[in-house]
Amino acid sequence: MLYQIRSYLQFLTKATNQHGVHSPYVYDLITNCFYDKKKYPEYQQIHAYRKQLLNDRTPFKVTDFGKGSTVFKSDERVVASVAKHVGISAKRQRLLFRLSRYLKPENSLELGTSLGLATIAMALGNKSSSVLTVEGCPNTAAIAVRQFESHRLDNIRSHTCTFDTFFSENASEVYHLVFVDGHHSKEYTLQYFEQLLKRITSNSILIFDDIYWSPGMTEAWEEIKAHPTVRVSIDTFTWGLVFFRKEQQKEHFYIRL
Repeated sequence: MLYQIRSYLQFLTKATNQHGVHSPYVYDLITNCFYDKKKYPEYQQIHAYRKQLLNDRTPFKVTDFGKGSTVFKSDERVVASVAKHVGISAKRQRLLFRLSRYLKPENSLELGTSLGLATIAMALGNKSSSVLTVEGCPNTAAIAVRQFESHRLDNIRSHTCTFDTFFSENASEVYHLVFVDGHHSKEYTLQYFEQLLKRITSNSILIFDDIYWSPGMTEAWEEIKAHPTVRVSIDTFTWGLVFFRKEQQKEHFYIRL
């Protein structure tokens, strides 16, 4: 926690808004997506999805393939508690919805479904897109799939397996929007980045969650944004976004949300 507090204070000294951005592409993304204040009707469905989970007192057992939880001390958990303490925030859900709506990705990928709070945002943001989501824990995945079916989210395809297994079995697909929220470690984050580099185009965007979760995650983020294929990177503190547009000058931005 102290590391995150120090990191956030350092972030604030560097962060700006759209007025500190000179790239036309990034400026448009910030003004028309990040800072879009419209009240989209899909927000109501996103809210209803979250509310259902927060009211669900069903217990279940988690199989954790990542670094483990800093909140829960046991594998026995309750749906509502996971939704409250582990799931993506409502604000970030809306941002992910807007990103999907703005970018209009043909194929989206999520590594780390959890209860599907981020998945629904990606699916509703572009209903014509195919959203593939991967979750290692069978019990967690089952809860998410039931929610997807309940909300008739027909453009979501759910895979229950480890990320390594997924990559080995799906070598040929290309993704245009990827949300990475699993295995909060430097080693695995960099491994998945390398795997994703084989499955993207110059217009693809990768989003890494919790880049200041630990010193190791921040080190992974620094290596990712320095990679020669990355042209633009945006640090929003919670998320790190990377872009591969070859026509862009290599730049890095710190943006307040």
